[in-house]
Amino acid sequence: MPLTDILTPDAILPSLKASGKKQALQEIAARAADLTGLDEREIYETLLQRERLGSTGIGDGIAIPHGKPARIDRLFGLFARLEKPIDFEAIDGQPVDIVFLLLAPEAAGADHLKALARVARLLREPGNLDRLRSARDAAAIYAILTHETPGVDGGKAVSG
Repeated sequence: MPLTDILTPDAILPSLKASGKKQALQEIAARAADLTGLDEREIYETLLQRERLGSTGIGDGIAIPHGKPARIDRLFGLFARLEKPIDFEAIDGQPVDIVFLLLAPEAAGADHLKALARVARLLREPGNLDRLRSARDAAAIYAILTHETPGVDGGKAVSG
């Protein structure tokens, strides 16, 4: 599954300000609500519920919060790079500065798991974290995540 199926250029937050995990999840939920038309509070509560089961901080400064809010009809991804790393209660105890939100329909089943695995693999690919952390803007981050050349998409200029 190409990441372009779940991630759009406007779902990249290159410098999110957050002082802690809950604030980061609130900011991300707000942006996801803007892009999906879903209720911000519902997204936030879905993410908090999942975090209560165990942190989605997977190590190396990465967190992949995810959940299945009601009324979402497709897989949705959002990437945020935090201005300053925060405590996310990650499994390795390290602060998090890279967050990839994944929302899925209730019935997504295997597609949800495949998308989670795809995102985790991509973020752990050698060199990707360094590139994501040093990318200058949302377009550069999107290009890294989708393996596209910035400004080019199948020979056509990309706006954004």
